[in-house]
Amino acid sequence: MTVLPDDGLSLAAEFPDATHEQWQRLVEGVLRKSGKDVSGPAAEEALSTALEDGLSTRPLYTAREAAPDAGYPGFAPFVRGGTAAGSAAAGWDVRQRHAATDPAASNETVLADLENGVTSLWLGVGPGALPVSGIERALEGVFLDLAPVAMDAGAEFEPAARELFRLYEERGIPKDSARGTLGADPLGHEARTGERLDPAAAIELARLCGQEYPNLRALTVDALPYHEAGGSAGQELGASLATAVAYLRELTEAGLTVDAACAQLEFRYAATADQFLTIAKLRAARRLWARVAEVCGAPDAGAQRQHAVTSPVMMSRRDPWVNMLRTTVACLGAGVGGADSVTVLPFDHSLGLPDAFARRIARNTSTILLEESHLARVIDPAGGSWYVERLTDELAHAGWEFFQEIERAGGQAAALRSGLIGERLAATWAERSEKLAKRREPITGVSEFPNLTERPVEREAPPAEASGGLPRVRRDEAYEILRSRSDAHLASTGARPRVFVAALGPAAAHTARASFASNLFQAGGIEAVHDPATVDATTVADAFKASGATVACICSSDALYEEQADEVAAALKSAGAGRVFLAGRPAERPGVDAYVFAGCDAVSVLSSTLDHMGVA
Repeated sequence: MTVLPDDGLSLAAEFPDATHEQWQRLVEGVLRKSGKDVSGPAAEEALSTALEDGLSTRPLYTAREAAPDAGYPGFAPFVRGGTAAGSAAAGWDVRQRHAATDPAASNETVLADLENGVTSLWLGVGPGALPVSGIERALEGVFLDLAPVAMDAGAEFEPAARELFRLYEERGIPKDSARGTLGADPLGHEARTGERLDPAAAIELARLCGQEYPNLRALTVDALPYHEAGGSAGQELGASLATAVAYLRELTEAGLTVDAACAQLEFRYAATADQFLTIAKLRAARRLWARVAEVCGAPDAGAQRQHAVTSPVMMSRRDPWVNMLRTTVACLGAGVGGADSVTVLPFDHSLGLPDAFARRIARNTSTILLEESHLARVIDPAGGSWYVERLTDELAHAGWEFFQEIERAGGQAAALRSGLIGERLAATWAERSEKLAKRREPITGVSEFPNLTERPVEREAPPAEASGGLPRVRRDEAYEILRSRSDAHLASTGARPRVFVAALGPAAAHTARASFASNLFQAGGIEAVHDPATVDATTVADAFKASGATVACICSSDALYEEQADEVAAALKSAGAGRVFLAGRPAERPGVDAYVFAGCDAVSVLSSTLDHMGVA
């Protein structure tokens, strides 16, 4: 009888260690079965996934994928956290955004949030948001020494800050108890609107905060304008770094020390449903800022204060309930990545002003992750992961490269005004749009698994967003245009445009492609009429006539296509089909007008189909 070692965990101790090369040979065998004859490193490359910024995700990471030492939390390069305790002491700051124009309504939601888990307030102030004169009413009943306030006032940051100072004084708040950020961001405002602001007022606020309000920051380095314009994670990092360096120059030229200037900055980043990219981005951002502080001679000032916001770009207008899942994953990534403050946008954010239910779910997302998932009990829980450490390093290099390009162009302001930043972001978004159109980047509930029978979620229209600068993009925008065309057709005719799915042969032969085709057409608002009883050209033609459709899509196996596709296509044309599709790779088939397949340009196919149907 074999006696196991005492540790009880050595069940595989007698087996030899597997090597990387052995694993690659196993991968080769699997790929050959799928028709890919590759070997060695090429087999591993075949399983890699391309990311933006020229990066890629490999299928396997091991200790061979070395990355620079991440250090310890609270010490340069701050990759593992800006403070020694990270979020383990009290969790991250749960920051809810308030952008209603009515002060009384804002006060109601502010108090409801603070009573139910929110720990700081993010106030939109100025045109299209809360008026400066309404700040006092909106903050009525708020203990300003307990609830930090983050202002987002655009061009009105100075009067908004002065009003907040007045409230602190009027309510007897000790100056060292005032916490939050005044939100001055002249370059971010210019990126949003194209309007140039004199930084002098922001510098004066920074000087005042440094002298009298030790826990209040004057400036925000907001990377959201670059993310919302379609930028990649690396471009978001590079643009934020260039903005922060521009502010650092202004502040130090005005007489502040590097340490004092760094203390006046808070950074804002987008958190997306790509949890690993979000984790790596926040860790890389801290490393990059630590490098800037080090070069400026103040390495101890390089701890970056971070505010993460769930991405508006990823939020869908159709099937908006899925946004709850997206924001949960994004919040998880932000928390694991070490963000100091996290804002979860309500699931109906893209539809208008959120209702009470949406706000409750948004704030409870952080509560669940903190209180029930215990996500903040460990500092930097992703640290040590070979994948995360490698991705952090690669993103840091990508961000630094874009930062250097901006600096060579004369700095952030010059790069914005010359159009360089806009051009780079537009090129990145064009590449991503192609992936979205081909559904290589799926949007659940929109480009994949759409529900044409869902009842629309209606919300009060939001205030007009600032415009005039960089554009705002959404992942779902191309499909939203298609669905809106379908909606208009439904409203005017009482029915959606239809496609007849001509399924040939037994279920085993046609189910996969019929499901694929139905899913694809519904992504454009085209209702799929599927009659699985069709067995030959005659029954297909009869079923098509009864369907009310004007176009058809043949779905079956390659073997049955060889036997029946040509005859069925001819029968469909004779029955009145204005256009006949076939689900499968393109081939020369009489009567077939177009093909739909994995990787085809779904947006182009759907748009041209709606055009053919006369759907405006």
